[in-house]
Amino acid sequence: MDRYERLETTVKRFEEIEAELAHPGEYDQARVTALARERAALEETVETYRKFKATRDALAANDALMRETDDPEMRLLAQDEDRALREQQREIEAQLEALLVPKDPNDERDVFIEIRAGAGGDEASIFAADLARMYMRYAETQKMKIETISISESESAGYKEIVFAVKGGAPYKDFKHESGVHRVQRVPVTEAAGRVHTSTATVAVLPLIEEDTAEVQIDPKDLEIDTFKASGAGGQHVNKTESAVRITHVPTGIVVACSEERSQLQNRARAMQMLRSVMYDRKRREAEEAVGSMRRSQVGTGDRSEKIRTYNFPQDRITDHRINQSFGNLRGLMEGNLGHIIEELQKDERARLLAGEKATA
Repeated sequence: MDRYERLETTVKRFEEIEAELAHPGEYDQARVTALARERAALEETVETYRKFKATRDALAANDALMRETDDPEMRLLAQDEDRALREQQREIEAQLEALLVPKDPNDERDVFIEIRAGAGGDEASIFAADLARMYMRYAETQKMKIETISISESESAGYKEIVFAVKGGAPYKDFKHESGVHRVQRVPVTEAAGRVHTSTATVAVLPLIEEDTAEVQIDPKDLEIDTFKASGAGGQHVNKTESAVRITHVPTGIVVACSEERSQLQNRARAMQMLRSVMYDRKRREAEEAVGSMRRSQVGTGDRSEKIRTYNFPQDRITDHRINQSFGNLRGLMEGNLGHIIEELQKDERARLLAGEKATA
């Protein structure tokens, strides 16, 4: 099926949905909600394709006018109109190409972001805290909600590890390319000699899985659940009750914990969400490895072992190694101004996916 056949099929389905939604009383609320969601997913593609066809028809009519008219002034006007319509048509075709790129089914999901200090001692933990703040501030600018799951603080006011959820909007779409090793080059605050150090932190971005799905089934018999008292570095913020929860999935060895909620029940529910998300992500990656081509179509692998970005403070430069681009105003970026980097990564992802689709067409 070529592009235009796919588009005509999409329009037909859109019209079928609109016809059903015109009589909502004939369906239950779940059906109406599902149809409304499907309509919203198709609407932009359908409207863009309709604009494309309208422009194509206008070009055909204008071409006929140029062939038939003997009036020189009318011919000049038609030629100007032809140039404008062809430019408009090129723009709409580019929009259609972007809309036809296969969408990641996880793009609309909320996420867990897990950041761990890597090589570099205290400076690595400070960098982990800087990354957490950068993501949180970006999320706030996008009207997303932050919920802290667990924190392990270091003595240097940084984080050995932090896990938080980002909800609202389309967090996975914005954050999914952040998984991997982030490297910082700067003079540590504690370095008297003023030497530039290199430290790292790892980031994992996991789509949030609310309930057991076909992809993730968890047998309660496979779980070991422990409770403990939550506390900060040096015994700060000690919780007198064992409200924090640690869950181990014995068959896979996956361990998750939640300590930031007030009750053990709430922490257990959050930890189960985290476990489902980790298991879903692992299964998805294994499937992609088996297919192979899917991984090659993405921006990097997202593995924690992959160095994806360098933050060079002396040169005021951040470099994303997957798209081989550098950006200035590093301090502004660390304050959450990540929009243009995210856009470049998404643009590159679309180009790779489109190239892969054309190669298999």
